[in-house]
Amino acid sequence: MHFGIISPPVSGHLHPFGALGRELIARGHRITLVHMPDLASRAEAEGLAFAPVGETSHPLGTLPKSLARLGQLDGLAALRFTIGEVRDTTEMMLRDGSAALRAIRADALVVDQSEPAGGTLAERLGIPFVTICNALALNREDDVPPPFTSWSFKHSSLARLKNRLGYSLSDWTLRRVRAVVAAYRKQWSLPPHISVEESFSTLAQLSQQPPAFDFPRKRLPETFHYVGPLRGSALRPVPFPWDKLDGRPLVYASLGTLQNGKERIFRAFAEACQPLACQIVITHGGGLDAQAVASLPGNPLVVSYAPQLEVLARASLTLTHAGLNTVLDSLSHGVPLVAVPITYEQPAIAKRISWTGSGRIVPFRGLNVPALRSAIAEVLGNPSYTVKAQTVARSIQDSGGVKRAADVIESALGCGSGTCSIRPSSST
Repeated sequence: MHFGIISPPVSGHLHPFGALGRELIARGHRITLVHMPDLASRAEAEGLAFAPVGETSHPLGTLPKSLARLGQLDGLAALRFTIGEVRDTTEMMLRDGSAALRAIRADALVVDQSEPAGGTLAERLGIPFVTICNALALNREDDVPPPFTSWSFKHSSLARLKNRLGYSLSDWTLRRVRAVVAAYRKQWSLPPHISVEESFSTLAQLSQQPPAFDFPRKRLPETFHYVGPLRGSALRPVPFPWDKLDGRPLVYASLGTLQNGKERIFRAFAEACQPLACQIVITHGGGLDAQAVASLPGNPLVVSYAPQLEVLARASLTLTHAGLNTVLDSLSHGVPLVAVPITYEQPAIAKRISWTGSGRIVPFRGLNVPALRSAIAEVLGNPSYTVKAQTVARSIQDSGGVKRAADVIESALGCGSGTCSIRPSSST
């Protein structure tokens, strides 16, 4: 089959799709990422074909400017900015996606759960699609707090009422995005979506979370599968100064790709570790300039990029903003965490770290070095955090990863071993 990928334009979503895409390619399928021109080089780096959309509304240079602006924001300001960008990207996909998917003769779509345009495009073209939860699963249950909150999981009537109100607030916050989808569905004579779940696939929904890293669920559809992190072998090795590791317990510090310009957090990480019996490795993804790196306290080992999985295999602790990919990569190696959640779903991911007992949370607001140092020392010194992280690691190993994800997709579409029971749409 020829799969089109519909995804948000950020690394935390694209990297898992790259691993999944390469696994499907290895099984004889074709994979094409459909997105704005800025992502052509990223598709190539992931080993995927590329089809551009939005060449007029989102010309080359649009994404770097957006990400640079986002890196300067946090909290509600970051959320408001992101919602505006999501709305524009969703409209771009709906406006230009059908023609692009027809042109490449896509047989099916693999759609990120966070991009509501994907399911609507599949319906318009009459082709099947599967949903990938590259972020926290958005499937709603009254017992499960909304994924943009830092609320604890509780079994109580008051908690369920609070959660329902939270979901209503989420719908209101995303009303501009929902309005764009509704307008195109009406234009294309498709039935309106009453709830967010109606944009998810009825064939298969696959989550990067393992079961042990989610709150207890009671209402997931039978087509929902916890497959764990979608990872594969890197196409290009990332250089790293392994000879500079000195044998002390290794602390790995990363703020991902959207928050890596937060110099004060990196500075707090370095200062907090300075008097402790550990070595900190900081990877900033190009978010810090040479002057900022040189001014970090202590003697941290600082690199722009690191082979994350390989470094984590040697780590004793991860310092993170609680981005899902870094968290899952750490837990897959049984590495506990200290999280400083900044925005988006990071507070909710951090709550799952706390709930599983695999780490500690230090609030971003009012972040101070003594509190951070205390949390680092506690997690490094208390083996129970590592034991709990190893419990999640076993759940990840049992979930099957990218190979099970590809198995589920082929089974749902009946297209394994060179056969396909889904007949391509005449529209393609």
